[in-house]
Amino acid sequence: MTDSLSFDAILKTDKPPSFPIRSAVILAAGMGARLKGRTKFTPKSFVRLGDKTILEESILRLLDVGIQRIVIVTGYLSEQFEPLKARYGGKVELVHNPHFADSGTLYSLSCARELVEESFLLLEADLVYERRALTTCLEHPSDNVLLVAGFSNTSDEYFVESRNGDLLTISRNRESLGAEVRGEMVGICKISYSLFSQMLPTSDYRFQTTRHLGYEMDGLISAARDMPISCPVVDDLVWCEIDDETQYAHARDNIYPVVSILDSERELRVSAILKTRGVLGVNN
Repeated sequence: MTDSLSFDAILKTDKPPSFPIRSAVILAAGMGARLKGRTKFTPKSFVRLGDKTILEESILRLLDVGIQRIVIVTGYLSEQFEPLKARYGGKVELVHNPHFADSGTLYSLSCARELVEESFLLLEADLVYERRALTTCLEHPSDNVLLVAGFSNTSDEYFVESRNGDLLTISRNRESLGAEVRGEMVGICKISYSLFSQMLPTSDYRFQTTRHLGYEMDGLISAARDMPISCPVVDDLVWCEIDDETQYAHARDNIYPVVSILDSERELRVSAILKTRGVLGVNN
């Protein structure tokens, strides 16, 4: 019997009771043009470093930390995402960005408005990351969070400037920023419904001129002027994005092997705990 046992407690996925997060939005509409041949017939998020695509590995991590509903914004080759709905027992929902070829991530995020009615985690689809990236956002007491990692010294960083720990601005040019630059944007956020509701009207007005807007540069920075967005820093976070062949090789050779080890070690720890509590049989 497991009535007295909290699986969330065992897995350490408890979220602050005053701010539970049950939903996530993954932005997966992009064409991945810089990956050339790898995305000719498949979406960028369908790149494989292990047995599953990086998108499915992200889905599994979200489910592992207690997320119950995952909305994926599709665009390029959207039909290839359809099997995910059945594969994950209805926990995955899809919404299409019909302007994926001439829009940015802010427009993709706005396409999810009819399916998002509560606070949520927001993720980019081309990420390889350890589970701690999610739990850091979920466990942070602030309603709005932009996750920041230590400096990677790669060629594609988005540096985050904060003031007293809250988002001030983001730039690819570190020299243009002030003194409080402690790391790089990861591409994982916690967004309150009130923040999302504030972003939409401004975005809709700007879409009349252009749809080429980013959720971070054109959405979060603007919103942060009126609503604080915390920027917790995890200096040793293991993560990367995959935008081009250089980043793919880095993910394959350096990041994914470490993430896989971290995942395996956690699974062994959880399995051992469950066995000692009589939840799993000795032969499991």
